[in-house]
Amino acid sequence: MEKFYTPKTAAAVIIANMVGTGVFTSLGFQLADIQSVFAIMMLWIIGGVASLCGAATYAELGAALPRSGGEYNFLGRIYHPMAGFISGWVSTVIGFAAPIAAVALAFGKYSTAALPGDYAPWIGKALACALVIIVTLVHGRNRKASSQFQFGFTAIKVILILAFCLAAFIFTSNPQPISPMPQAGDWDVITSAAFGVSLIYVSYAYTGWNAAVYISGELENPQRDLPRILLFGTGLVMLLYVLLNYVFLYAAPMAEMEGQVEIGYIAAKGIFGETGARIAGGMLSLLLISTVSAMTLAGPRALQAIGEDFKALSFLGKVNKDGMPRNAIYFQSAIALLYIVTSSFKTIVVFAGAMLAFNSFLAILGVFILRYREPDLPRPYKTWGYPLVPLIYLAITSAMLIFVVMKEPHKAVFGVCVIAVGVVFYAVSARLNKS
Repeated sequence: MEKFYTPKTAAAVIIANMVGTGVFTSLGFQLADIQSVFAIMMLWIIGGVASLCGAATYAELGAALPRSGGEYNFLGRIYHPMAGFISGWVSTVIGFAAPIAAVALAFGKYSTAALPGDYAPWIGKALACALVIIVTLVHGRNRKASSQFQFGFTAIKVILILAFCLAAFIFTSNPQPISPMPQAGDWDVITSAAFGVSLIYVSYAYTGWNAAVYISGELENPQRDLPRILLFGTGLVMLLYVLLNYVFLYAAPMAEMEGQVEIGYIAAKGIFGETGARIAGGMLSLLLISTVSAMTLAGPRALQAIGEDFKALSFLGKVNKDGMPRNAIYFQSAIALLYIVTSSFKTIVVFAGAMLAFNSFLAILGVFILRYREPDLPRPYKTWGYPLVPLIYLAITSAMLIFVVMKEPHKAVFGVCVIAVGVVFYAVSARLNKS
């Protein structure tokens, strides 16, 4: 039995968590309000800078507080156990289960689009459910199978993305006349509410830069390895995202992609034609397997930590003979299956993106509180560029959240309801813990 996850597996978890539905679907929603190539590129660059700043700050938190569980561990230590519990609740219900559902739904769409003929929507949902179930069974077995599955599909993902981009520049027969340089009116677009809301889609696409902190307690030397894992994984994904979105805009007209989910398939049609696009669509569906896998691997660790701390939920903290939190994995996947059956892709993306951004906002803010309150706490790694780097993340994220509240107030209300339910669960669990 493997006792620890290796740094390369942890880096694969970050890359796979991030590179999923977001980058292959978000552009269509962004183009509904933004028609500027420069503004689109800036969306992905700003999102990448925010994620790098977040990763640099999380590296300090993860090295100083090296327990699995992510924000559950950070917020519970920095603020109050209730804050940690609610964060773990949000991470489970929204942070991982909802994105797993969104990725699996996109997998179903790409898979059916790659096959000849028309298929009823339930076929795509059936494929989505099948993917979640298979991946859940793999990660519920043992760490060796989990590691090999994750690293293998992540390596395939990176290779296929680079091959797709190279093919676009070689084979696109009718490239679009685009320029990444700013044009008249672009700065007005960047300061608009539409830009702020579009940043939510980008934030959702970058979700997962913090995934390694969920398994930090299962790394052999998290204080040494976690900072470079976080920064390498996030930096590589930022480069891939900027390149991919430029390729999409280069290969297909904006009008064809506007409001569409299957952006990768549409761009592939512009590169390879109808037949080649079906093959490329099948390849793109393979990319999403590693994303479902990574979130299925990382997310349950927050549930496991909750189960270890709260006796009423102790069944979530139990592990099998190989040390895998099987009950937590199964529980999270069951919620993801419920999302697949009942929710639409766009609803999941906007809501999950905003809730995760708020969760990370509190964790990044916590680095200031922890430094002030516990100055003598051992910090094997300190955030480069402190305090500017975490402040950049907080500024970008707060602006994005304000725009969402202004334009999508009903989703903000629903988010408050999810947090309120978490408060109730905490109160009941804490009382049962005492008794």
